Amino acid sequence: MKKRPVVIGISSVQQKGNFHNLDEALIMMDTAVKEAVEDTGNDLIKNYIDEIRIPKGFWKYRDPGKWIAKNNHFKKIPKTFVTKIGILQQSLINDACIQIEQGEIDASIILGGEARYKKLRSVIENKIFEETELIDNPDFYVKATEDLYGDEELHELGAMAVGYYGVIETALRNFDEESIHDHKRNIAKMYEKFSEVASKNKSAWLDKPYTAEEISTSSKKNKMISYPYNKLHCTSWNVNQSAALIICSEELANDLKIKEEKRVYPIASSENNHMIAIQQRPKLYESFGMKLAAKKIKEYEKELNIDLDAYDLYSCFPVAVKMFFKALNIKKDKPLSVTGSMAFAGGPLNSYVLHSSVEMIKKIRVGEVNFGLVTGVSGMMTKQSFCIWGNEYKKGFLHHDVTEKAALVEKPSKLSKETQGICTIIGYTFFEANDHKMKAILYLEDKNQGRKVLSSQDRHLIDLLESENCIGMTITFKGKKIIGW
Repeated sequence: MKKRPVVIGISSVQQKGNFHNLDEALIMMDTAVKEAVEDTGNDLIKNYIDEIRIPKGFWKYRDPGKWIAKNNHFKKIPKTFVTKIGILQQSLINDACIQIEQGEIDASIILGGEARYKKLRSVIENKIFEETELIDNPDFYVKATEDLYGDEELHELGAMAVGYYGVIETALRNFDEESIHDHKRNIAKMYEKFSEVASKNKSAWLDKPYTAEEISTSSKKNKMISYPYNKLHCTSWNVNQSAALIICSEELANDLKIKEEKRVYPIASSENNHMIAIQQRPKLYESFGMKLAAKKIKEYEKELNIDLDAYDLYSCFPVAVKMFFKALNIKKDKPLSVTGSMAFAGGPLNSYVLHSSVEMIKKIRVGEVNFGLVTGVSGMMTKQSFCIWGNEYKKGFLHHDVTEKAALVEKPSKLSKETQGICTIIGYTFFEANDHKMKAILYLEDKNQGRKVLSSQDRHLIDLLESENCIGMTITFKGKKIIGW
């Protein structure tokens, strides 16, 4: 008989202030574990932790899990996992739940944290920022087998996510047939609502609500990062935040006499791990694997007769929220975030899903929510996850990975071999480059449906991209230079 996975301990840690008030990420994660253990109501849970799973952050530690286990006097020496960007954060939770169900482990800690704000303060205050040196490797260091980027797009956009999401956003705007004016207003209105939620969330990074006008207007404090996104549209990763979840079998929870009101159940999860670089996606604004995973989680919802009360849609940039909203076919009156979004609540690089899950669990514990859905992303809208949390056990932890099916259907578009000629714009963005001049990035398709990425610093072209919907417009190129449009 399968065991029942249940969350019995949670924590979310946040620090603000000057340099000396802030901890490095390791200490913040250690604090989160201490608080999650205390939250269970029984310190003896420390004797049963079999593993610690941590998504890799900006920090350089090789294996923070072993250090934390030793520092907290865990009875066992837990297996430790560190997972790089490209691995869904939800996958860590799913793997732990599956192992608990199968009786392979008793308890797991899922943990993440960042101290980018301390590093920022070190620059502002002219202080030396140092991390504890941890040179031993974890038991398992997990990374994706495929690349997140194509060579051409990486050359033009680098590794900063905002430009890639800006390209997807313009492609989706065109598909939705939104005018530039309506699109600007709509994403600002959506983020105004998120700001209101964040202002009431004690764990949120920004506690001041922003109006749609403030969000949509470029200014010195809200500069345009990559069209069409201003700073207030973008995930805020310069934070000092950490979060932890303790998941164990319900049998162990019973033995430890964990209170019923502490227990929240992972009900069902679906995930898509099919990776295609944006340049080669058949539709820049859509993921077939994401649609499959959304369909599966909705099937679970129906099978279990669940009525979802709340959502937290991954919100690194507006287009991510919109893609999840479409895939799930959510009713327009439903709130889309319990945290207030990554722009206002804080978006630690590779662990936000732990924060959104903790926030959802808090709301379930106090009865504000019975069943809630948390979504996640890895990479450039590359992989997607869905997880239903609830206040009562259903039919075990239902889990499905749609990757193989998605890979059979969604094939990468070929790269263009053309060295000159005419191409059609299928997505674009622009931003201030290192030389302080504006630079446009155009995702293109040639007459043979081959894909190409080119750039231009022509001011007339950039003005046109800002004032008109240029998806579908043709350009003339020679080599890597755009020579006409």
